[in-house]
Amino acid sequence: MNIWNIALKEIKSNLRNTRTFVFMLALPIVLMLILGAALTNTFTDGVEIDSLRLLVRNEWTDSQGKAAWSQFVQVIKQEGVEVVQAPAGMNGQEEVRTNRFTAYAELDAEGIKFYGSSKNTIESNIIQGMLTAFADRYSLMAAAVHTDPAAARMIADGARESGDFIRDTSLNPDKRPDSFGYYAIAMTTMIALYSVFSAGYLFRGERIRNTAIRLMAAPIGKGEIFIGKVIGSTFINLLCVLLVVLFSQFAFHADWGTHYGMIFLVLLTEVLLAVRMGVAVSFLLQGESSQGIIMMFTQVASFIGGAYFPIGETEGIMTWITNLSPLRWANTALTEIIYAGNAAAGWPAIGLNTGIAALFLFIVVISMRRREAL
Repeated sequence: MNIWNIALKEIKSNLRNTRTFVFMLALPIVLMLILGAALTNTFTDGVEIDSLRLLVRNEWTDSQGKAAWSQFVQVIKQEGVEVVQAPAGMNGQEEVRTNRFTAYAELDAEGIKFYGSSKNTIESNIIQGMLTAFADRYSLMAAAVHTDPAAARMIADGARESGDFIRDTSLNPDKRPDSFGYYAIAMTTMIALYSVFSAGYLFRGERIRNTAIRLMAAPIGKGEIFIGKVIGSTFINLLCVLLVVLFSQFAFHADWGTHYGMIFLVLLTEVLLAVRMGVAVSFLLQGESSQGIIMMFTQVASFIGGAYFPIGETEGIMTWITNLSPLRWANTALTEIIYAGNAAAGWPAIGLNTGIAALFLFIVVISMRRREAL
């Protein structure tokens, strides 16, 4: 009963401290709005292509090749590619180098020679992909003419009708975070980690206010005081995290998937980790030094964990450094759960959070046994 009374008192005192409570809610929401709006283009999949101009020198003499090429030109013109026949004496490679054309192609008996632009690599690669598709279809059609003329005609008709020269396929193409979706996850895990600040003040505040002696004089044990205050701090910080989740979902339309139970466990264990860490640091270090250590840790962990900007694939020592941040493994787990539908991806993060939280709890228990006061 004493434990729940202490926990309830801790919850009420945190709710009465409106400035801190509003800060814990306003900070992630404001950052979500600013970063999500400012970095929208970072998360877009499309690239706008202004114009595609292909310069061609066609030296094919056989009627079959000319007919196939004519059909191909008609199709790619519908896709926005301007095809220009190179006049005699024109240096096609020089035209591409001076950026007057996107690419240059020579068609002769040996095949197709392609020269792309080093300045417009995306546009050049698109045209190269189209020419590669044409060459493959033409080779298949030429081989089929001798064995199955009907099949050759079907291939020619398909080439005339189809504009799908380059097709990009993924397992789940529509499930990827936009800027607000990414920062909804990043800011939620960051504010969960910020629970370390209030936890670091749980017992330090009692010492500053000189109420620790009165607590020790009360007919309750140190264990009950510790458990009650930790439960209260965990509850109020988890409440802030869940409110941020709800706000991001309804205000910014962030996608939180369907595996709500696993998402809740990842966030709960991260809050537990942060609270235990804050309490452990406040017991190991006295005075303002504990708050300085906590501040430095949270900022570094937020930076390398991807709270302020996306952290892509890393190699070598950078992989090891980024994986030191609780935000890194929490963000990775939540992204997999939400956008890949892989609920099992949350277990490694839950295991790490729980294991490290248990280690900090062990440190606190040992420290409390060696101290007479809180």
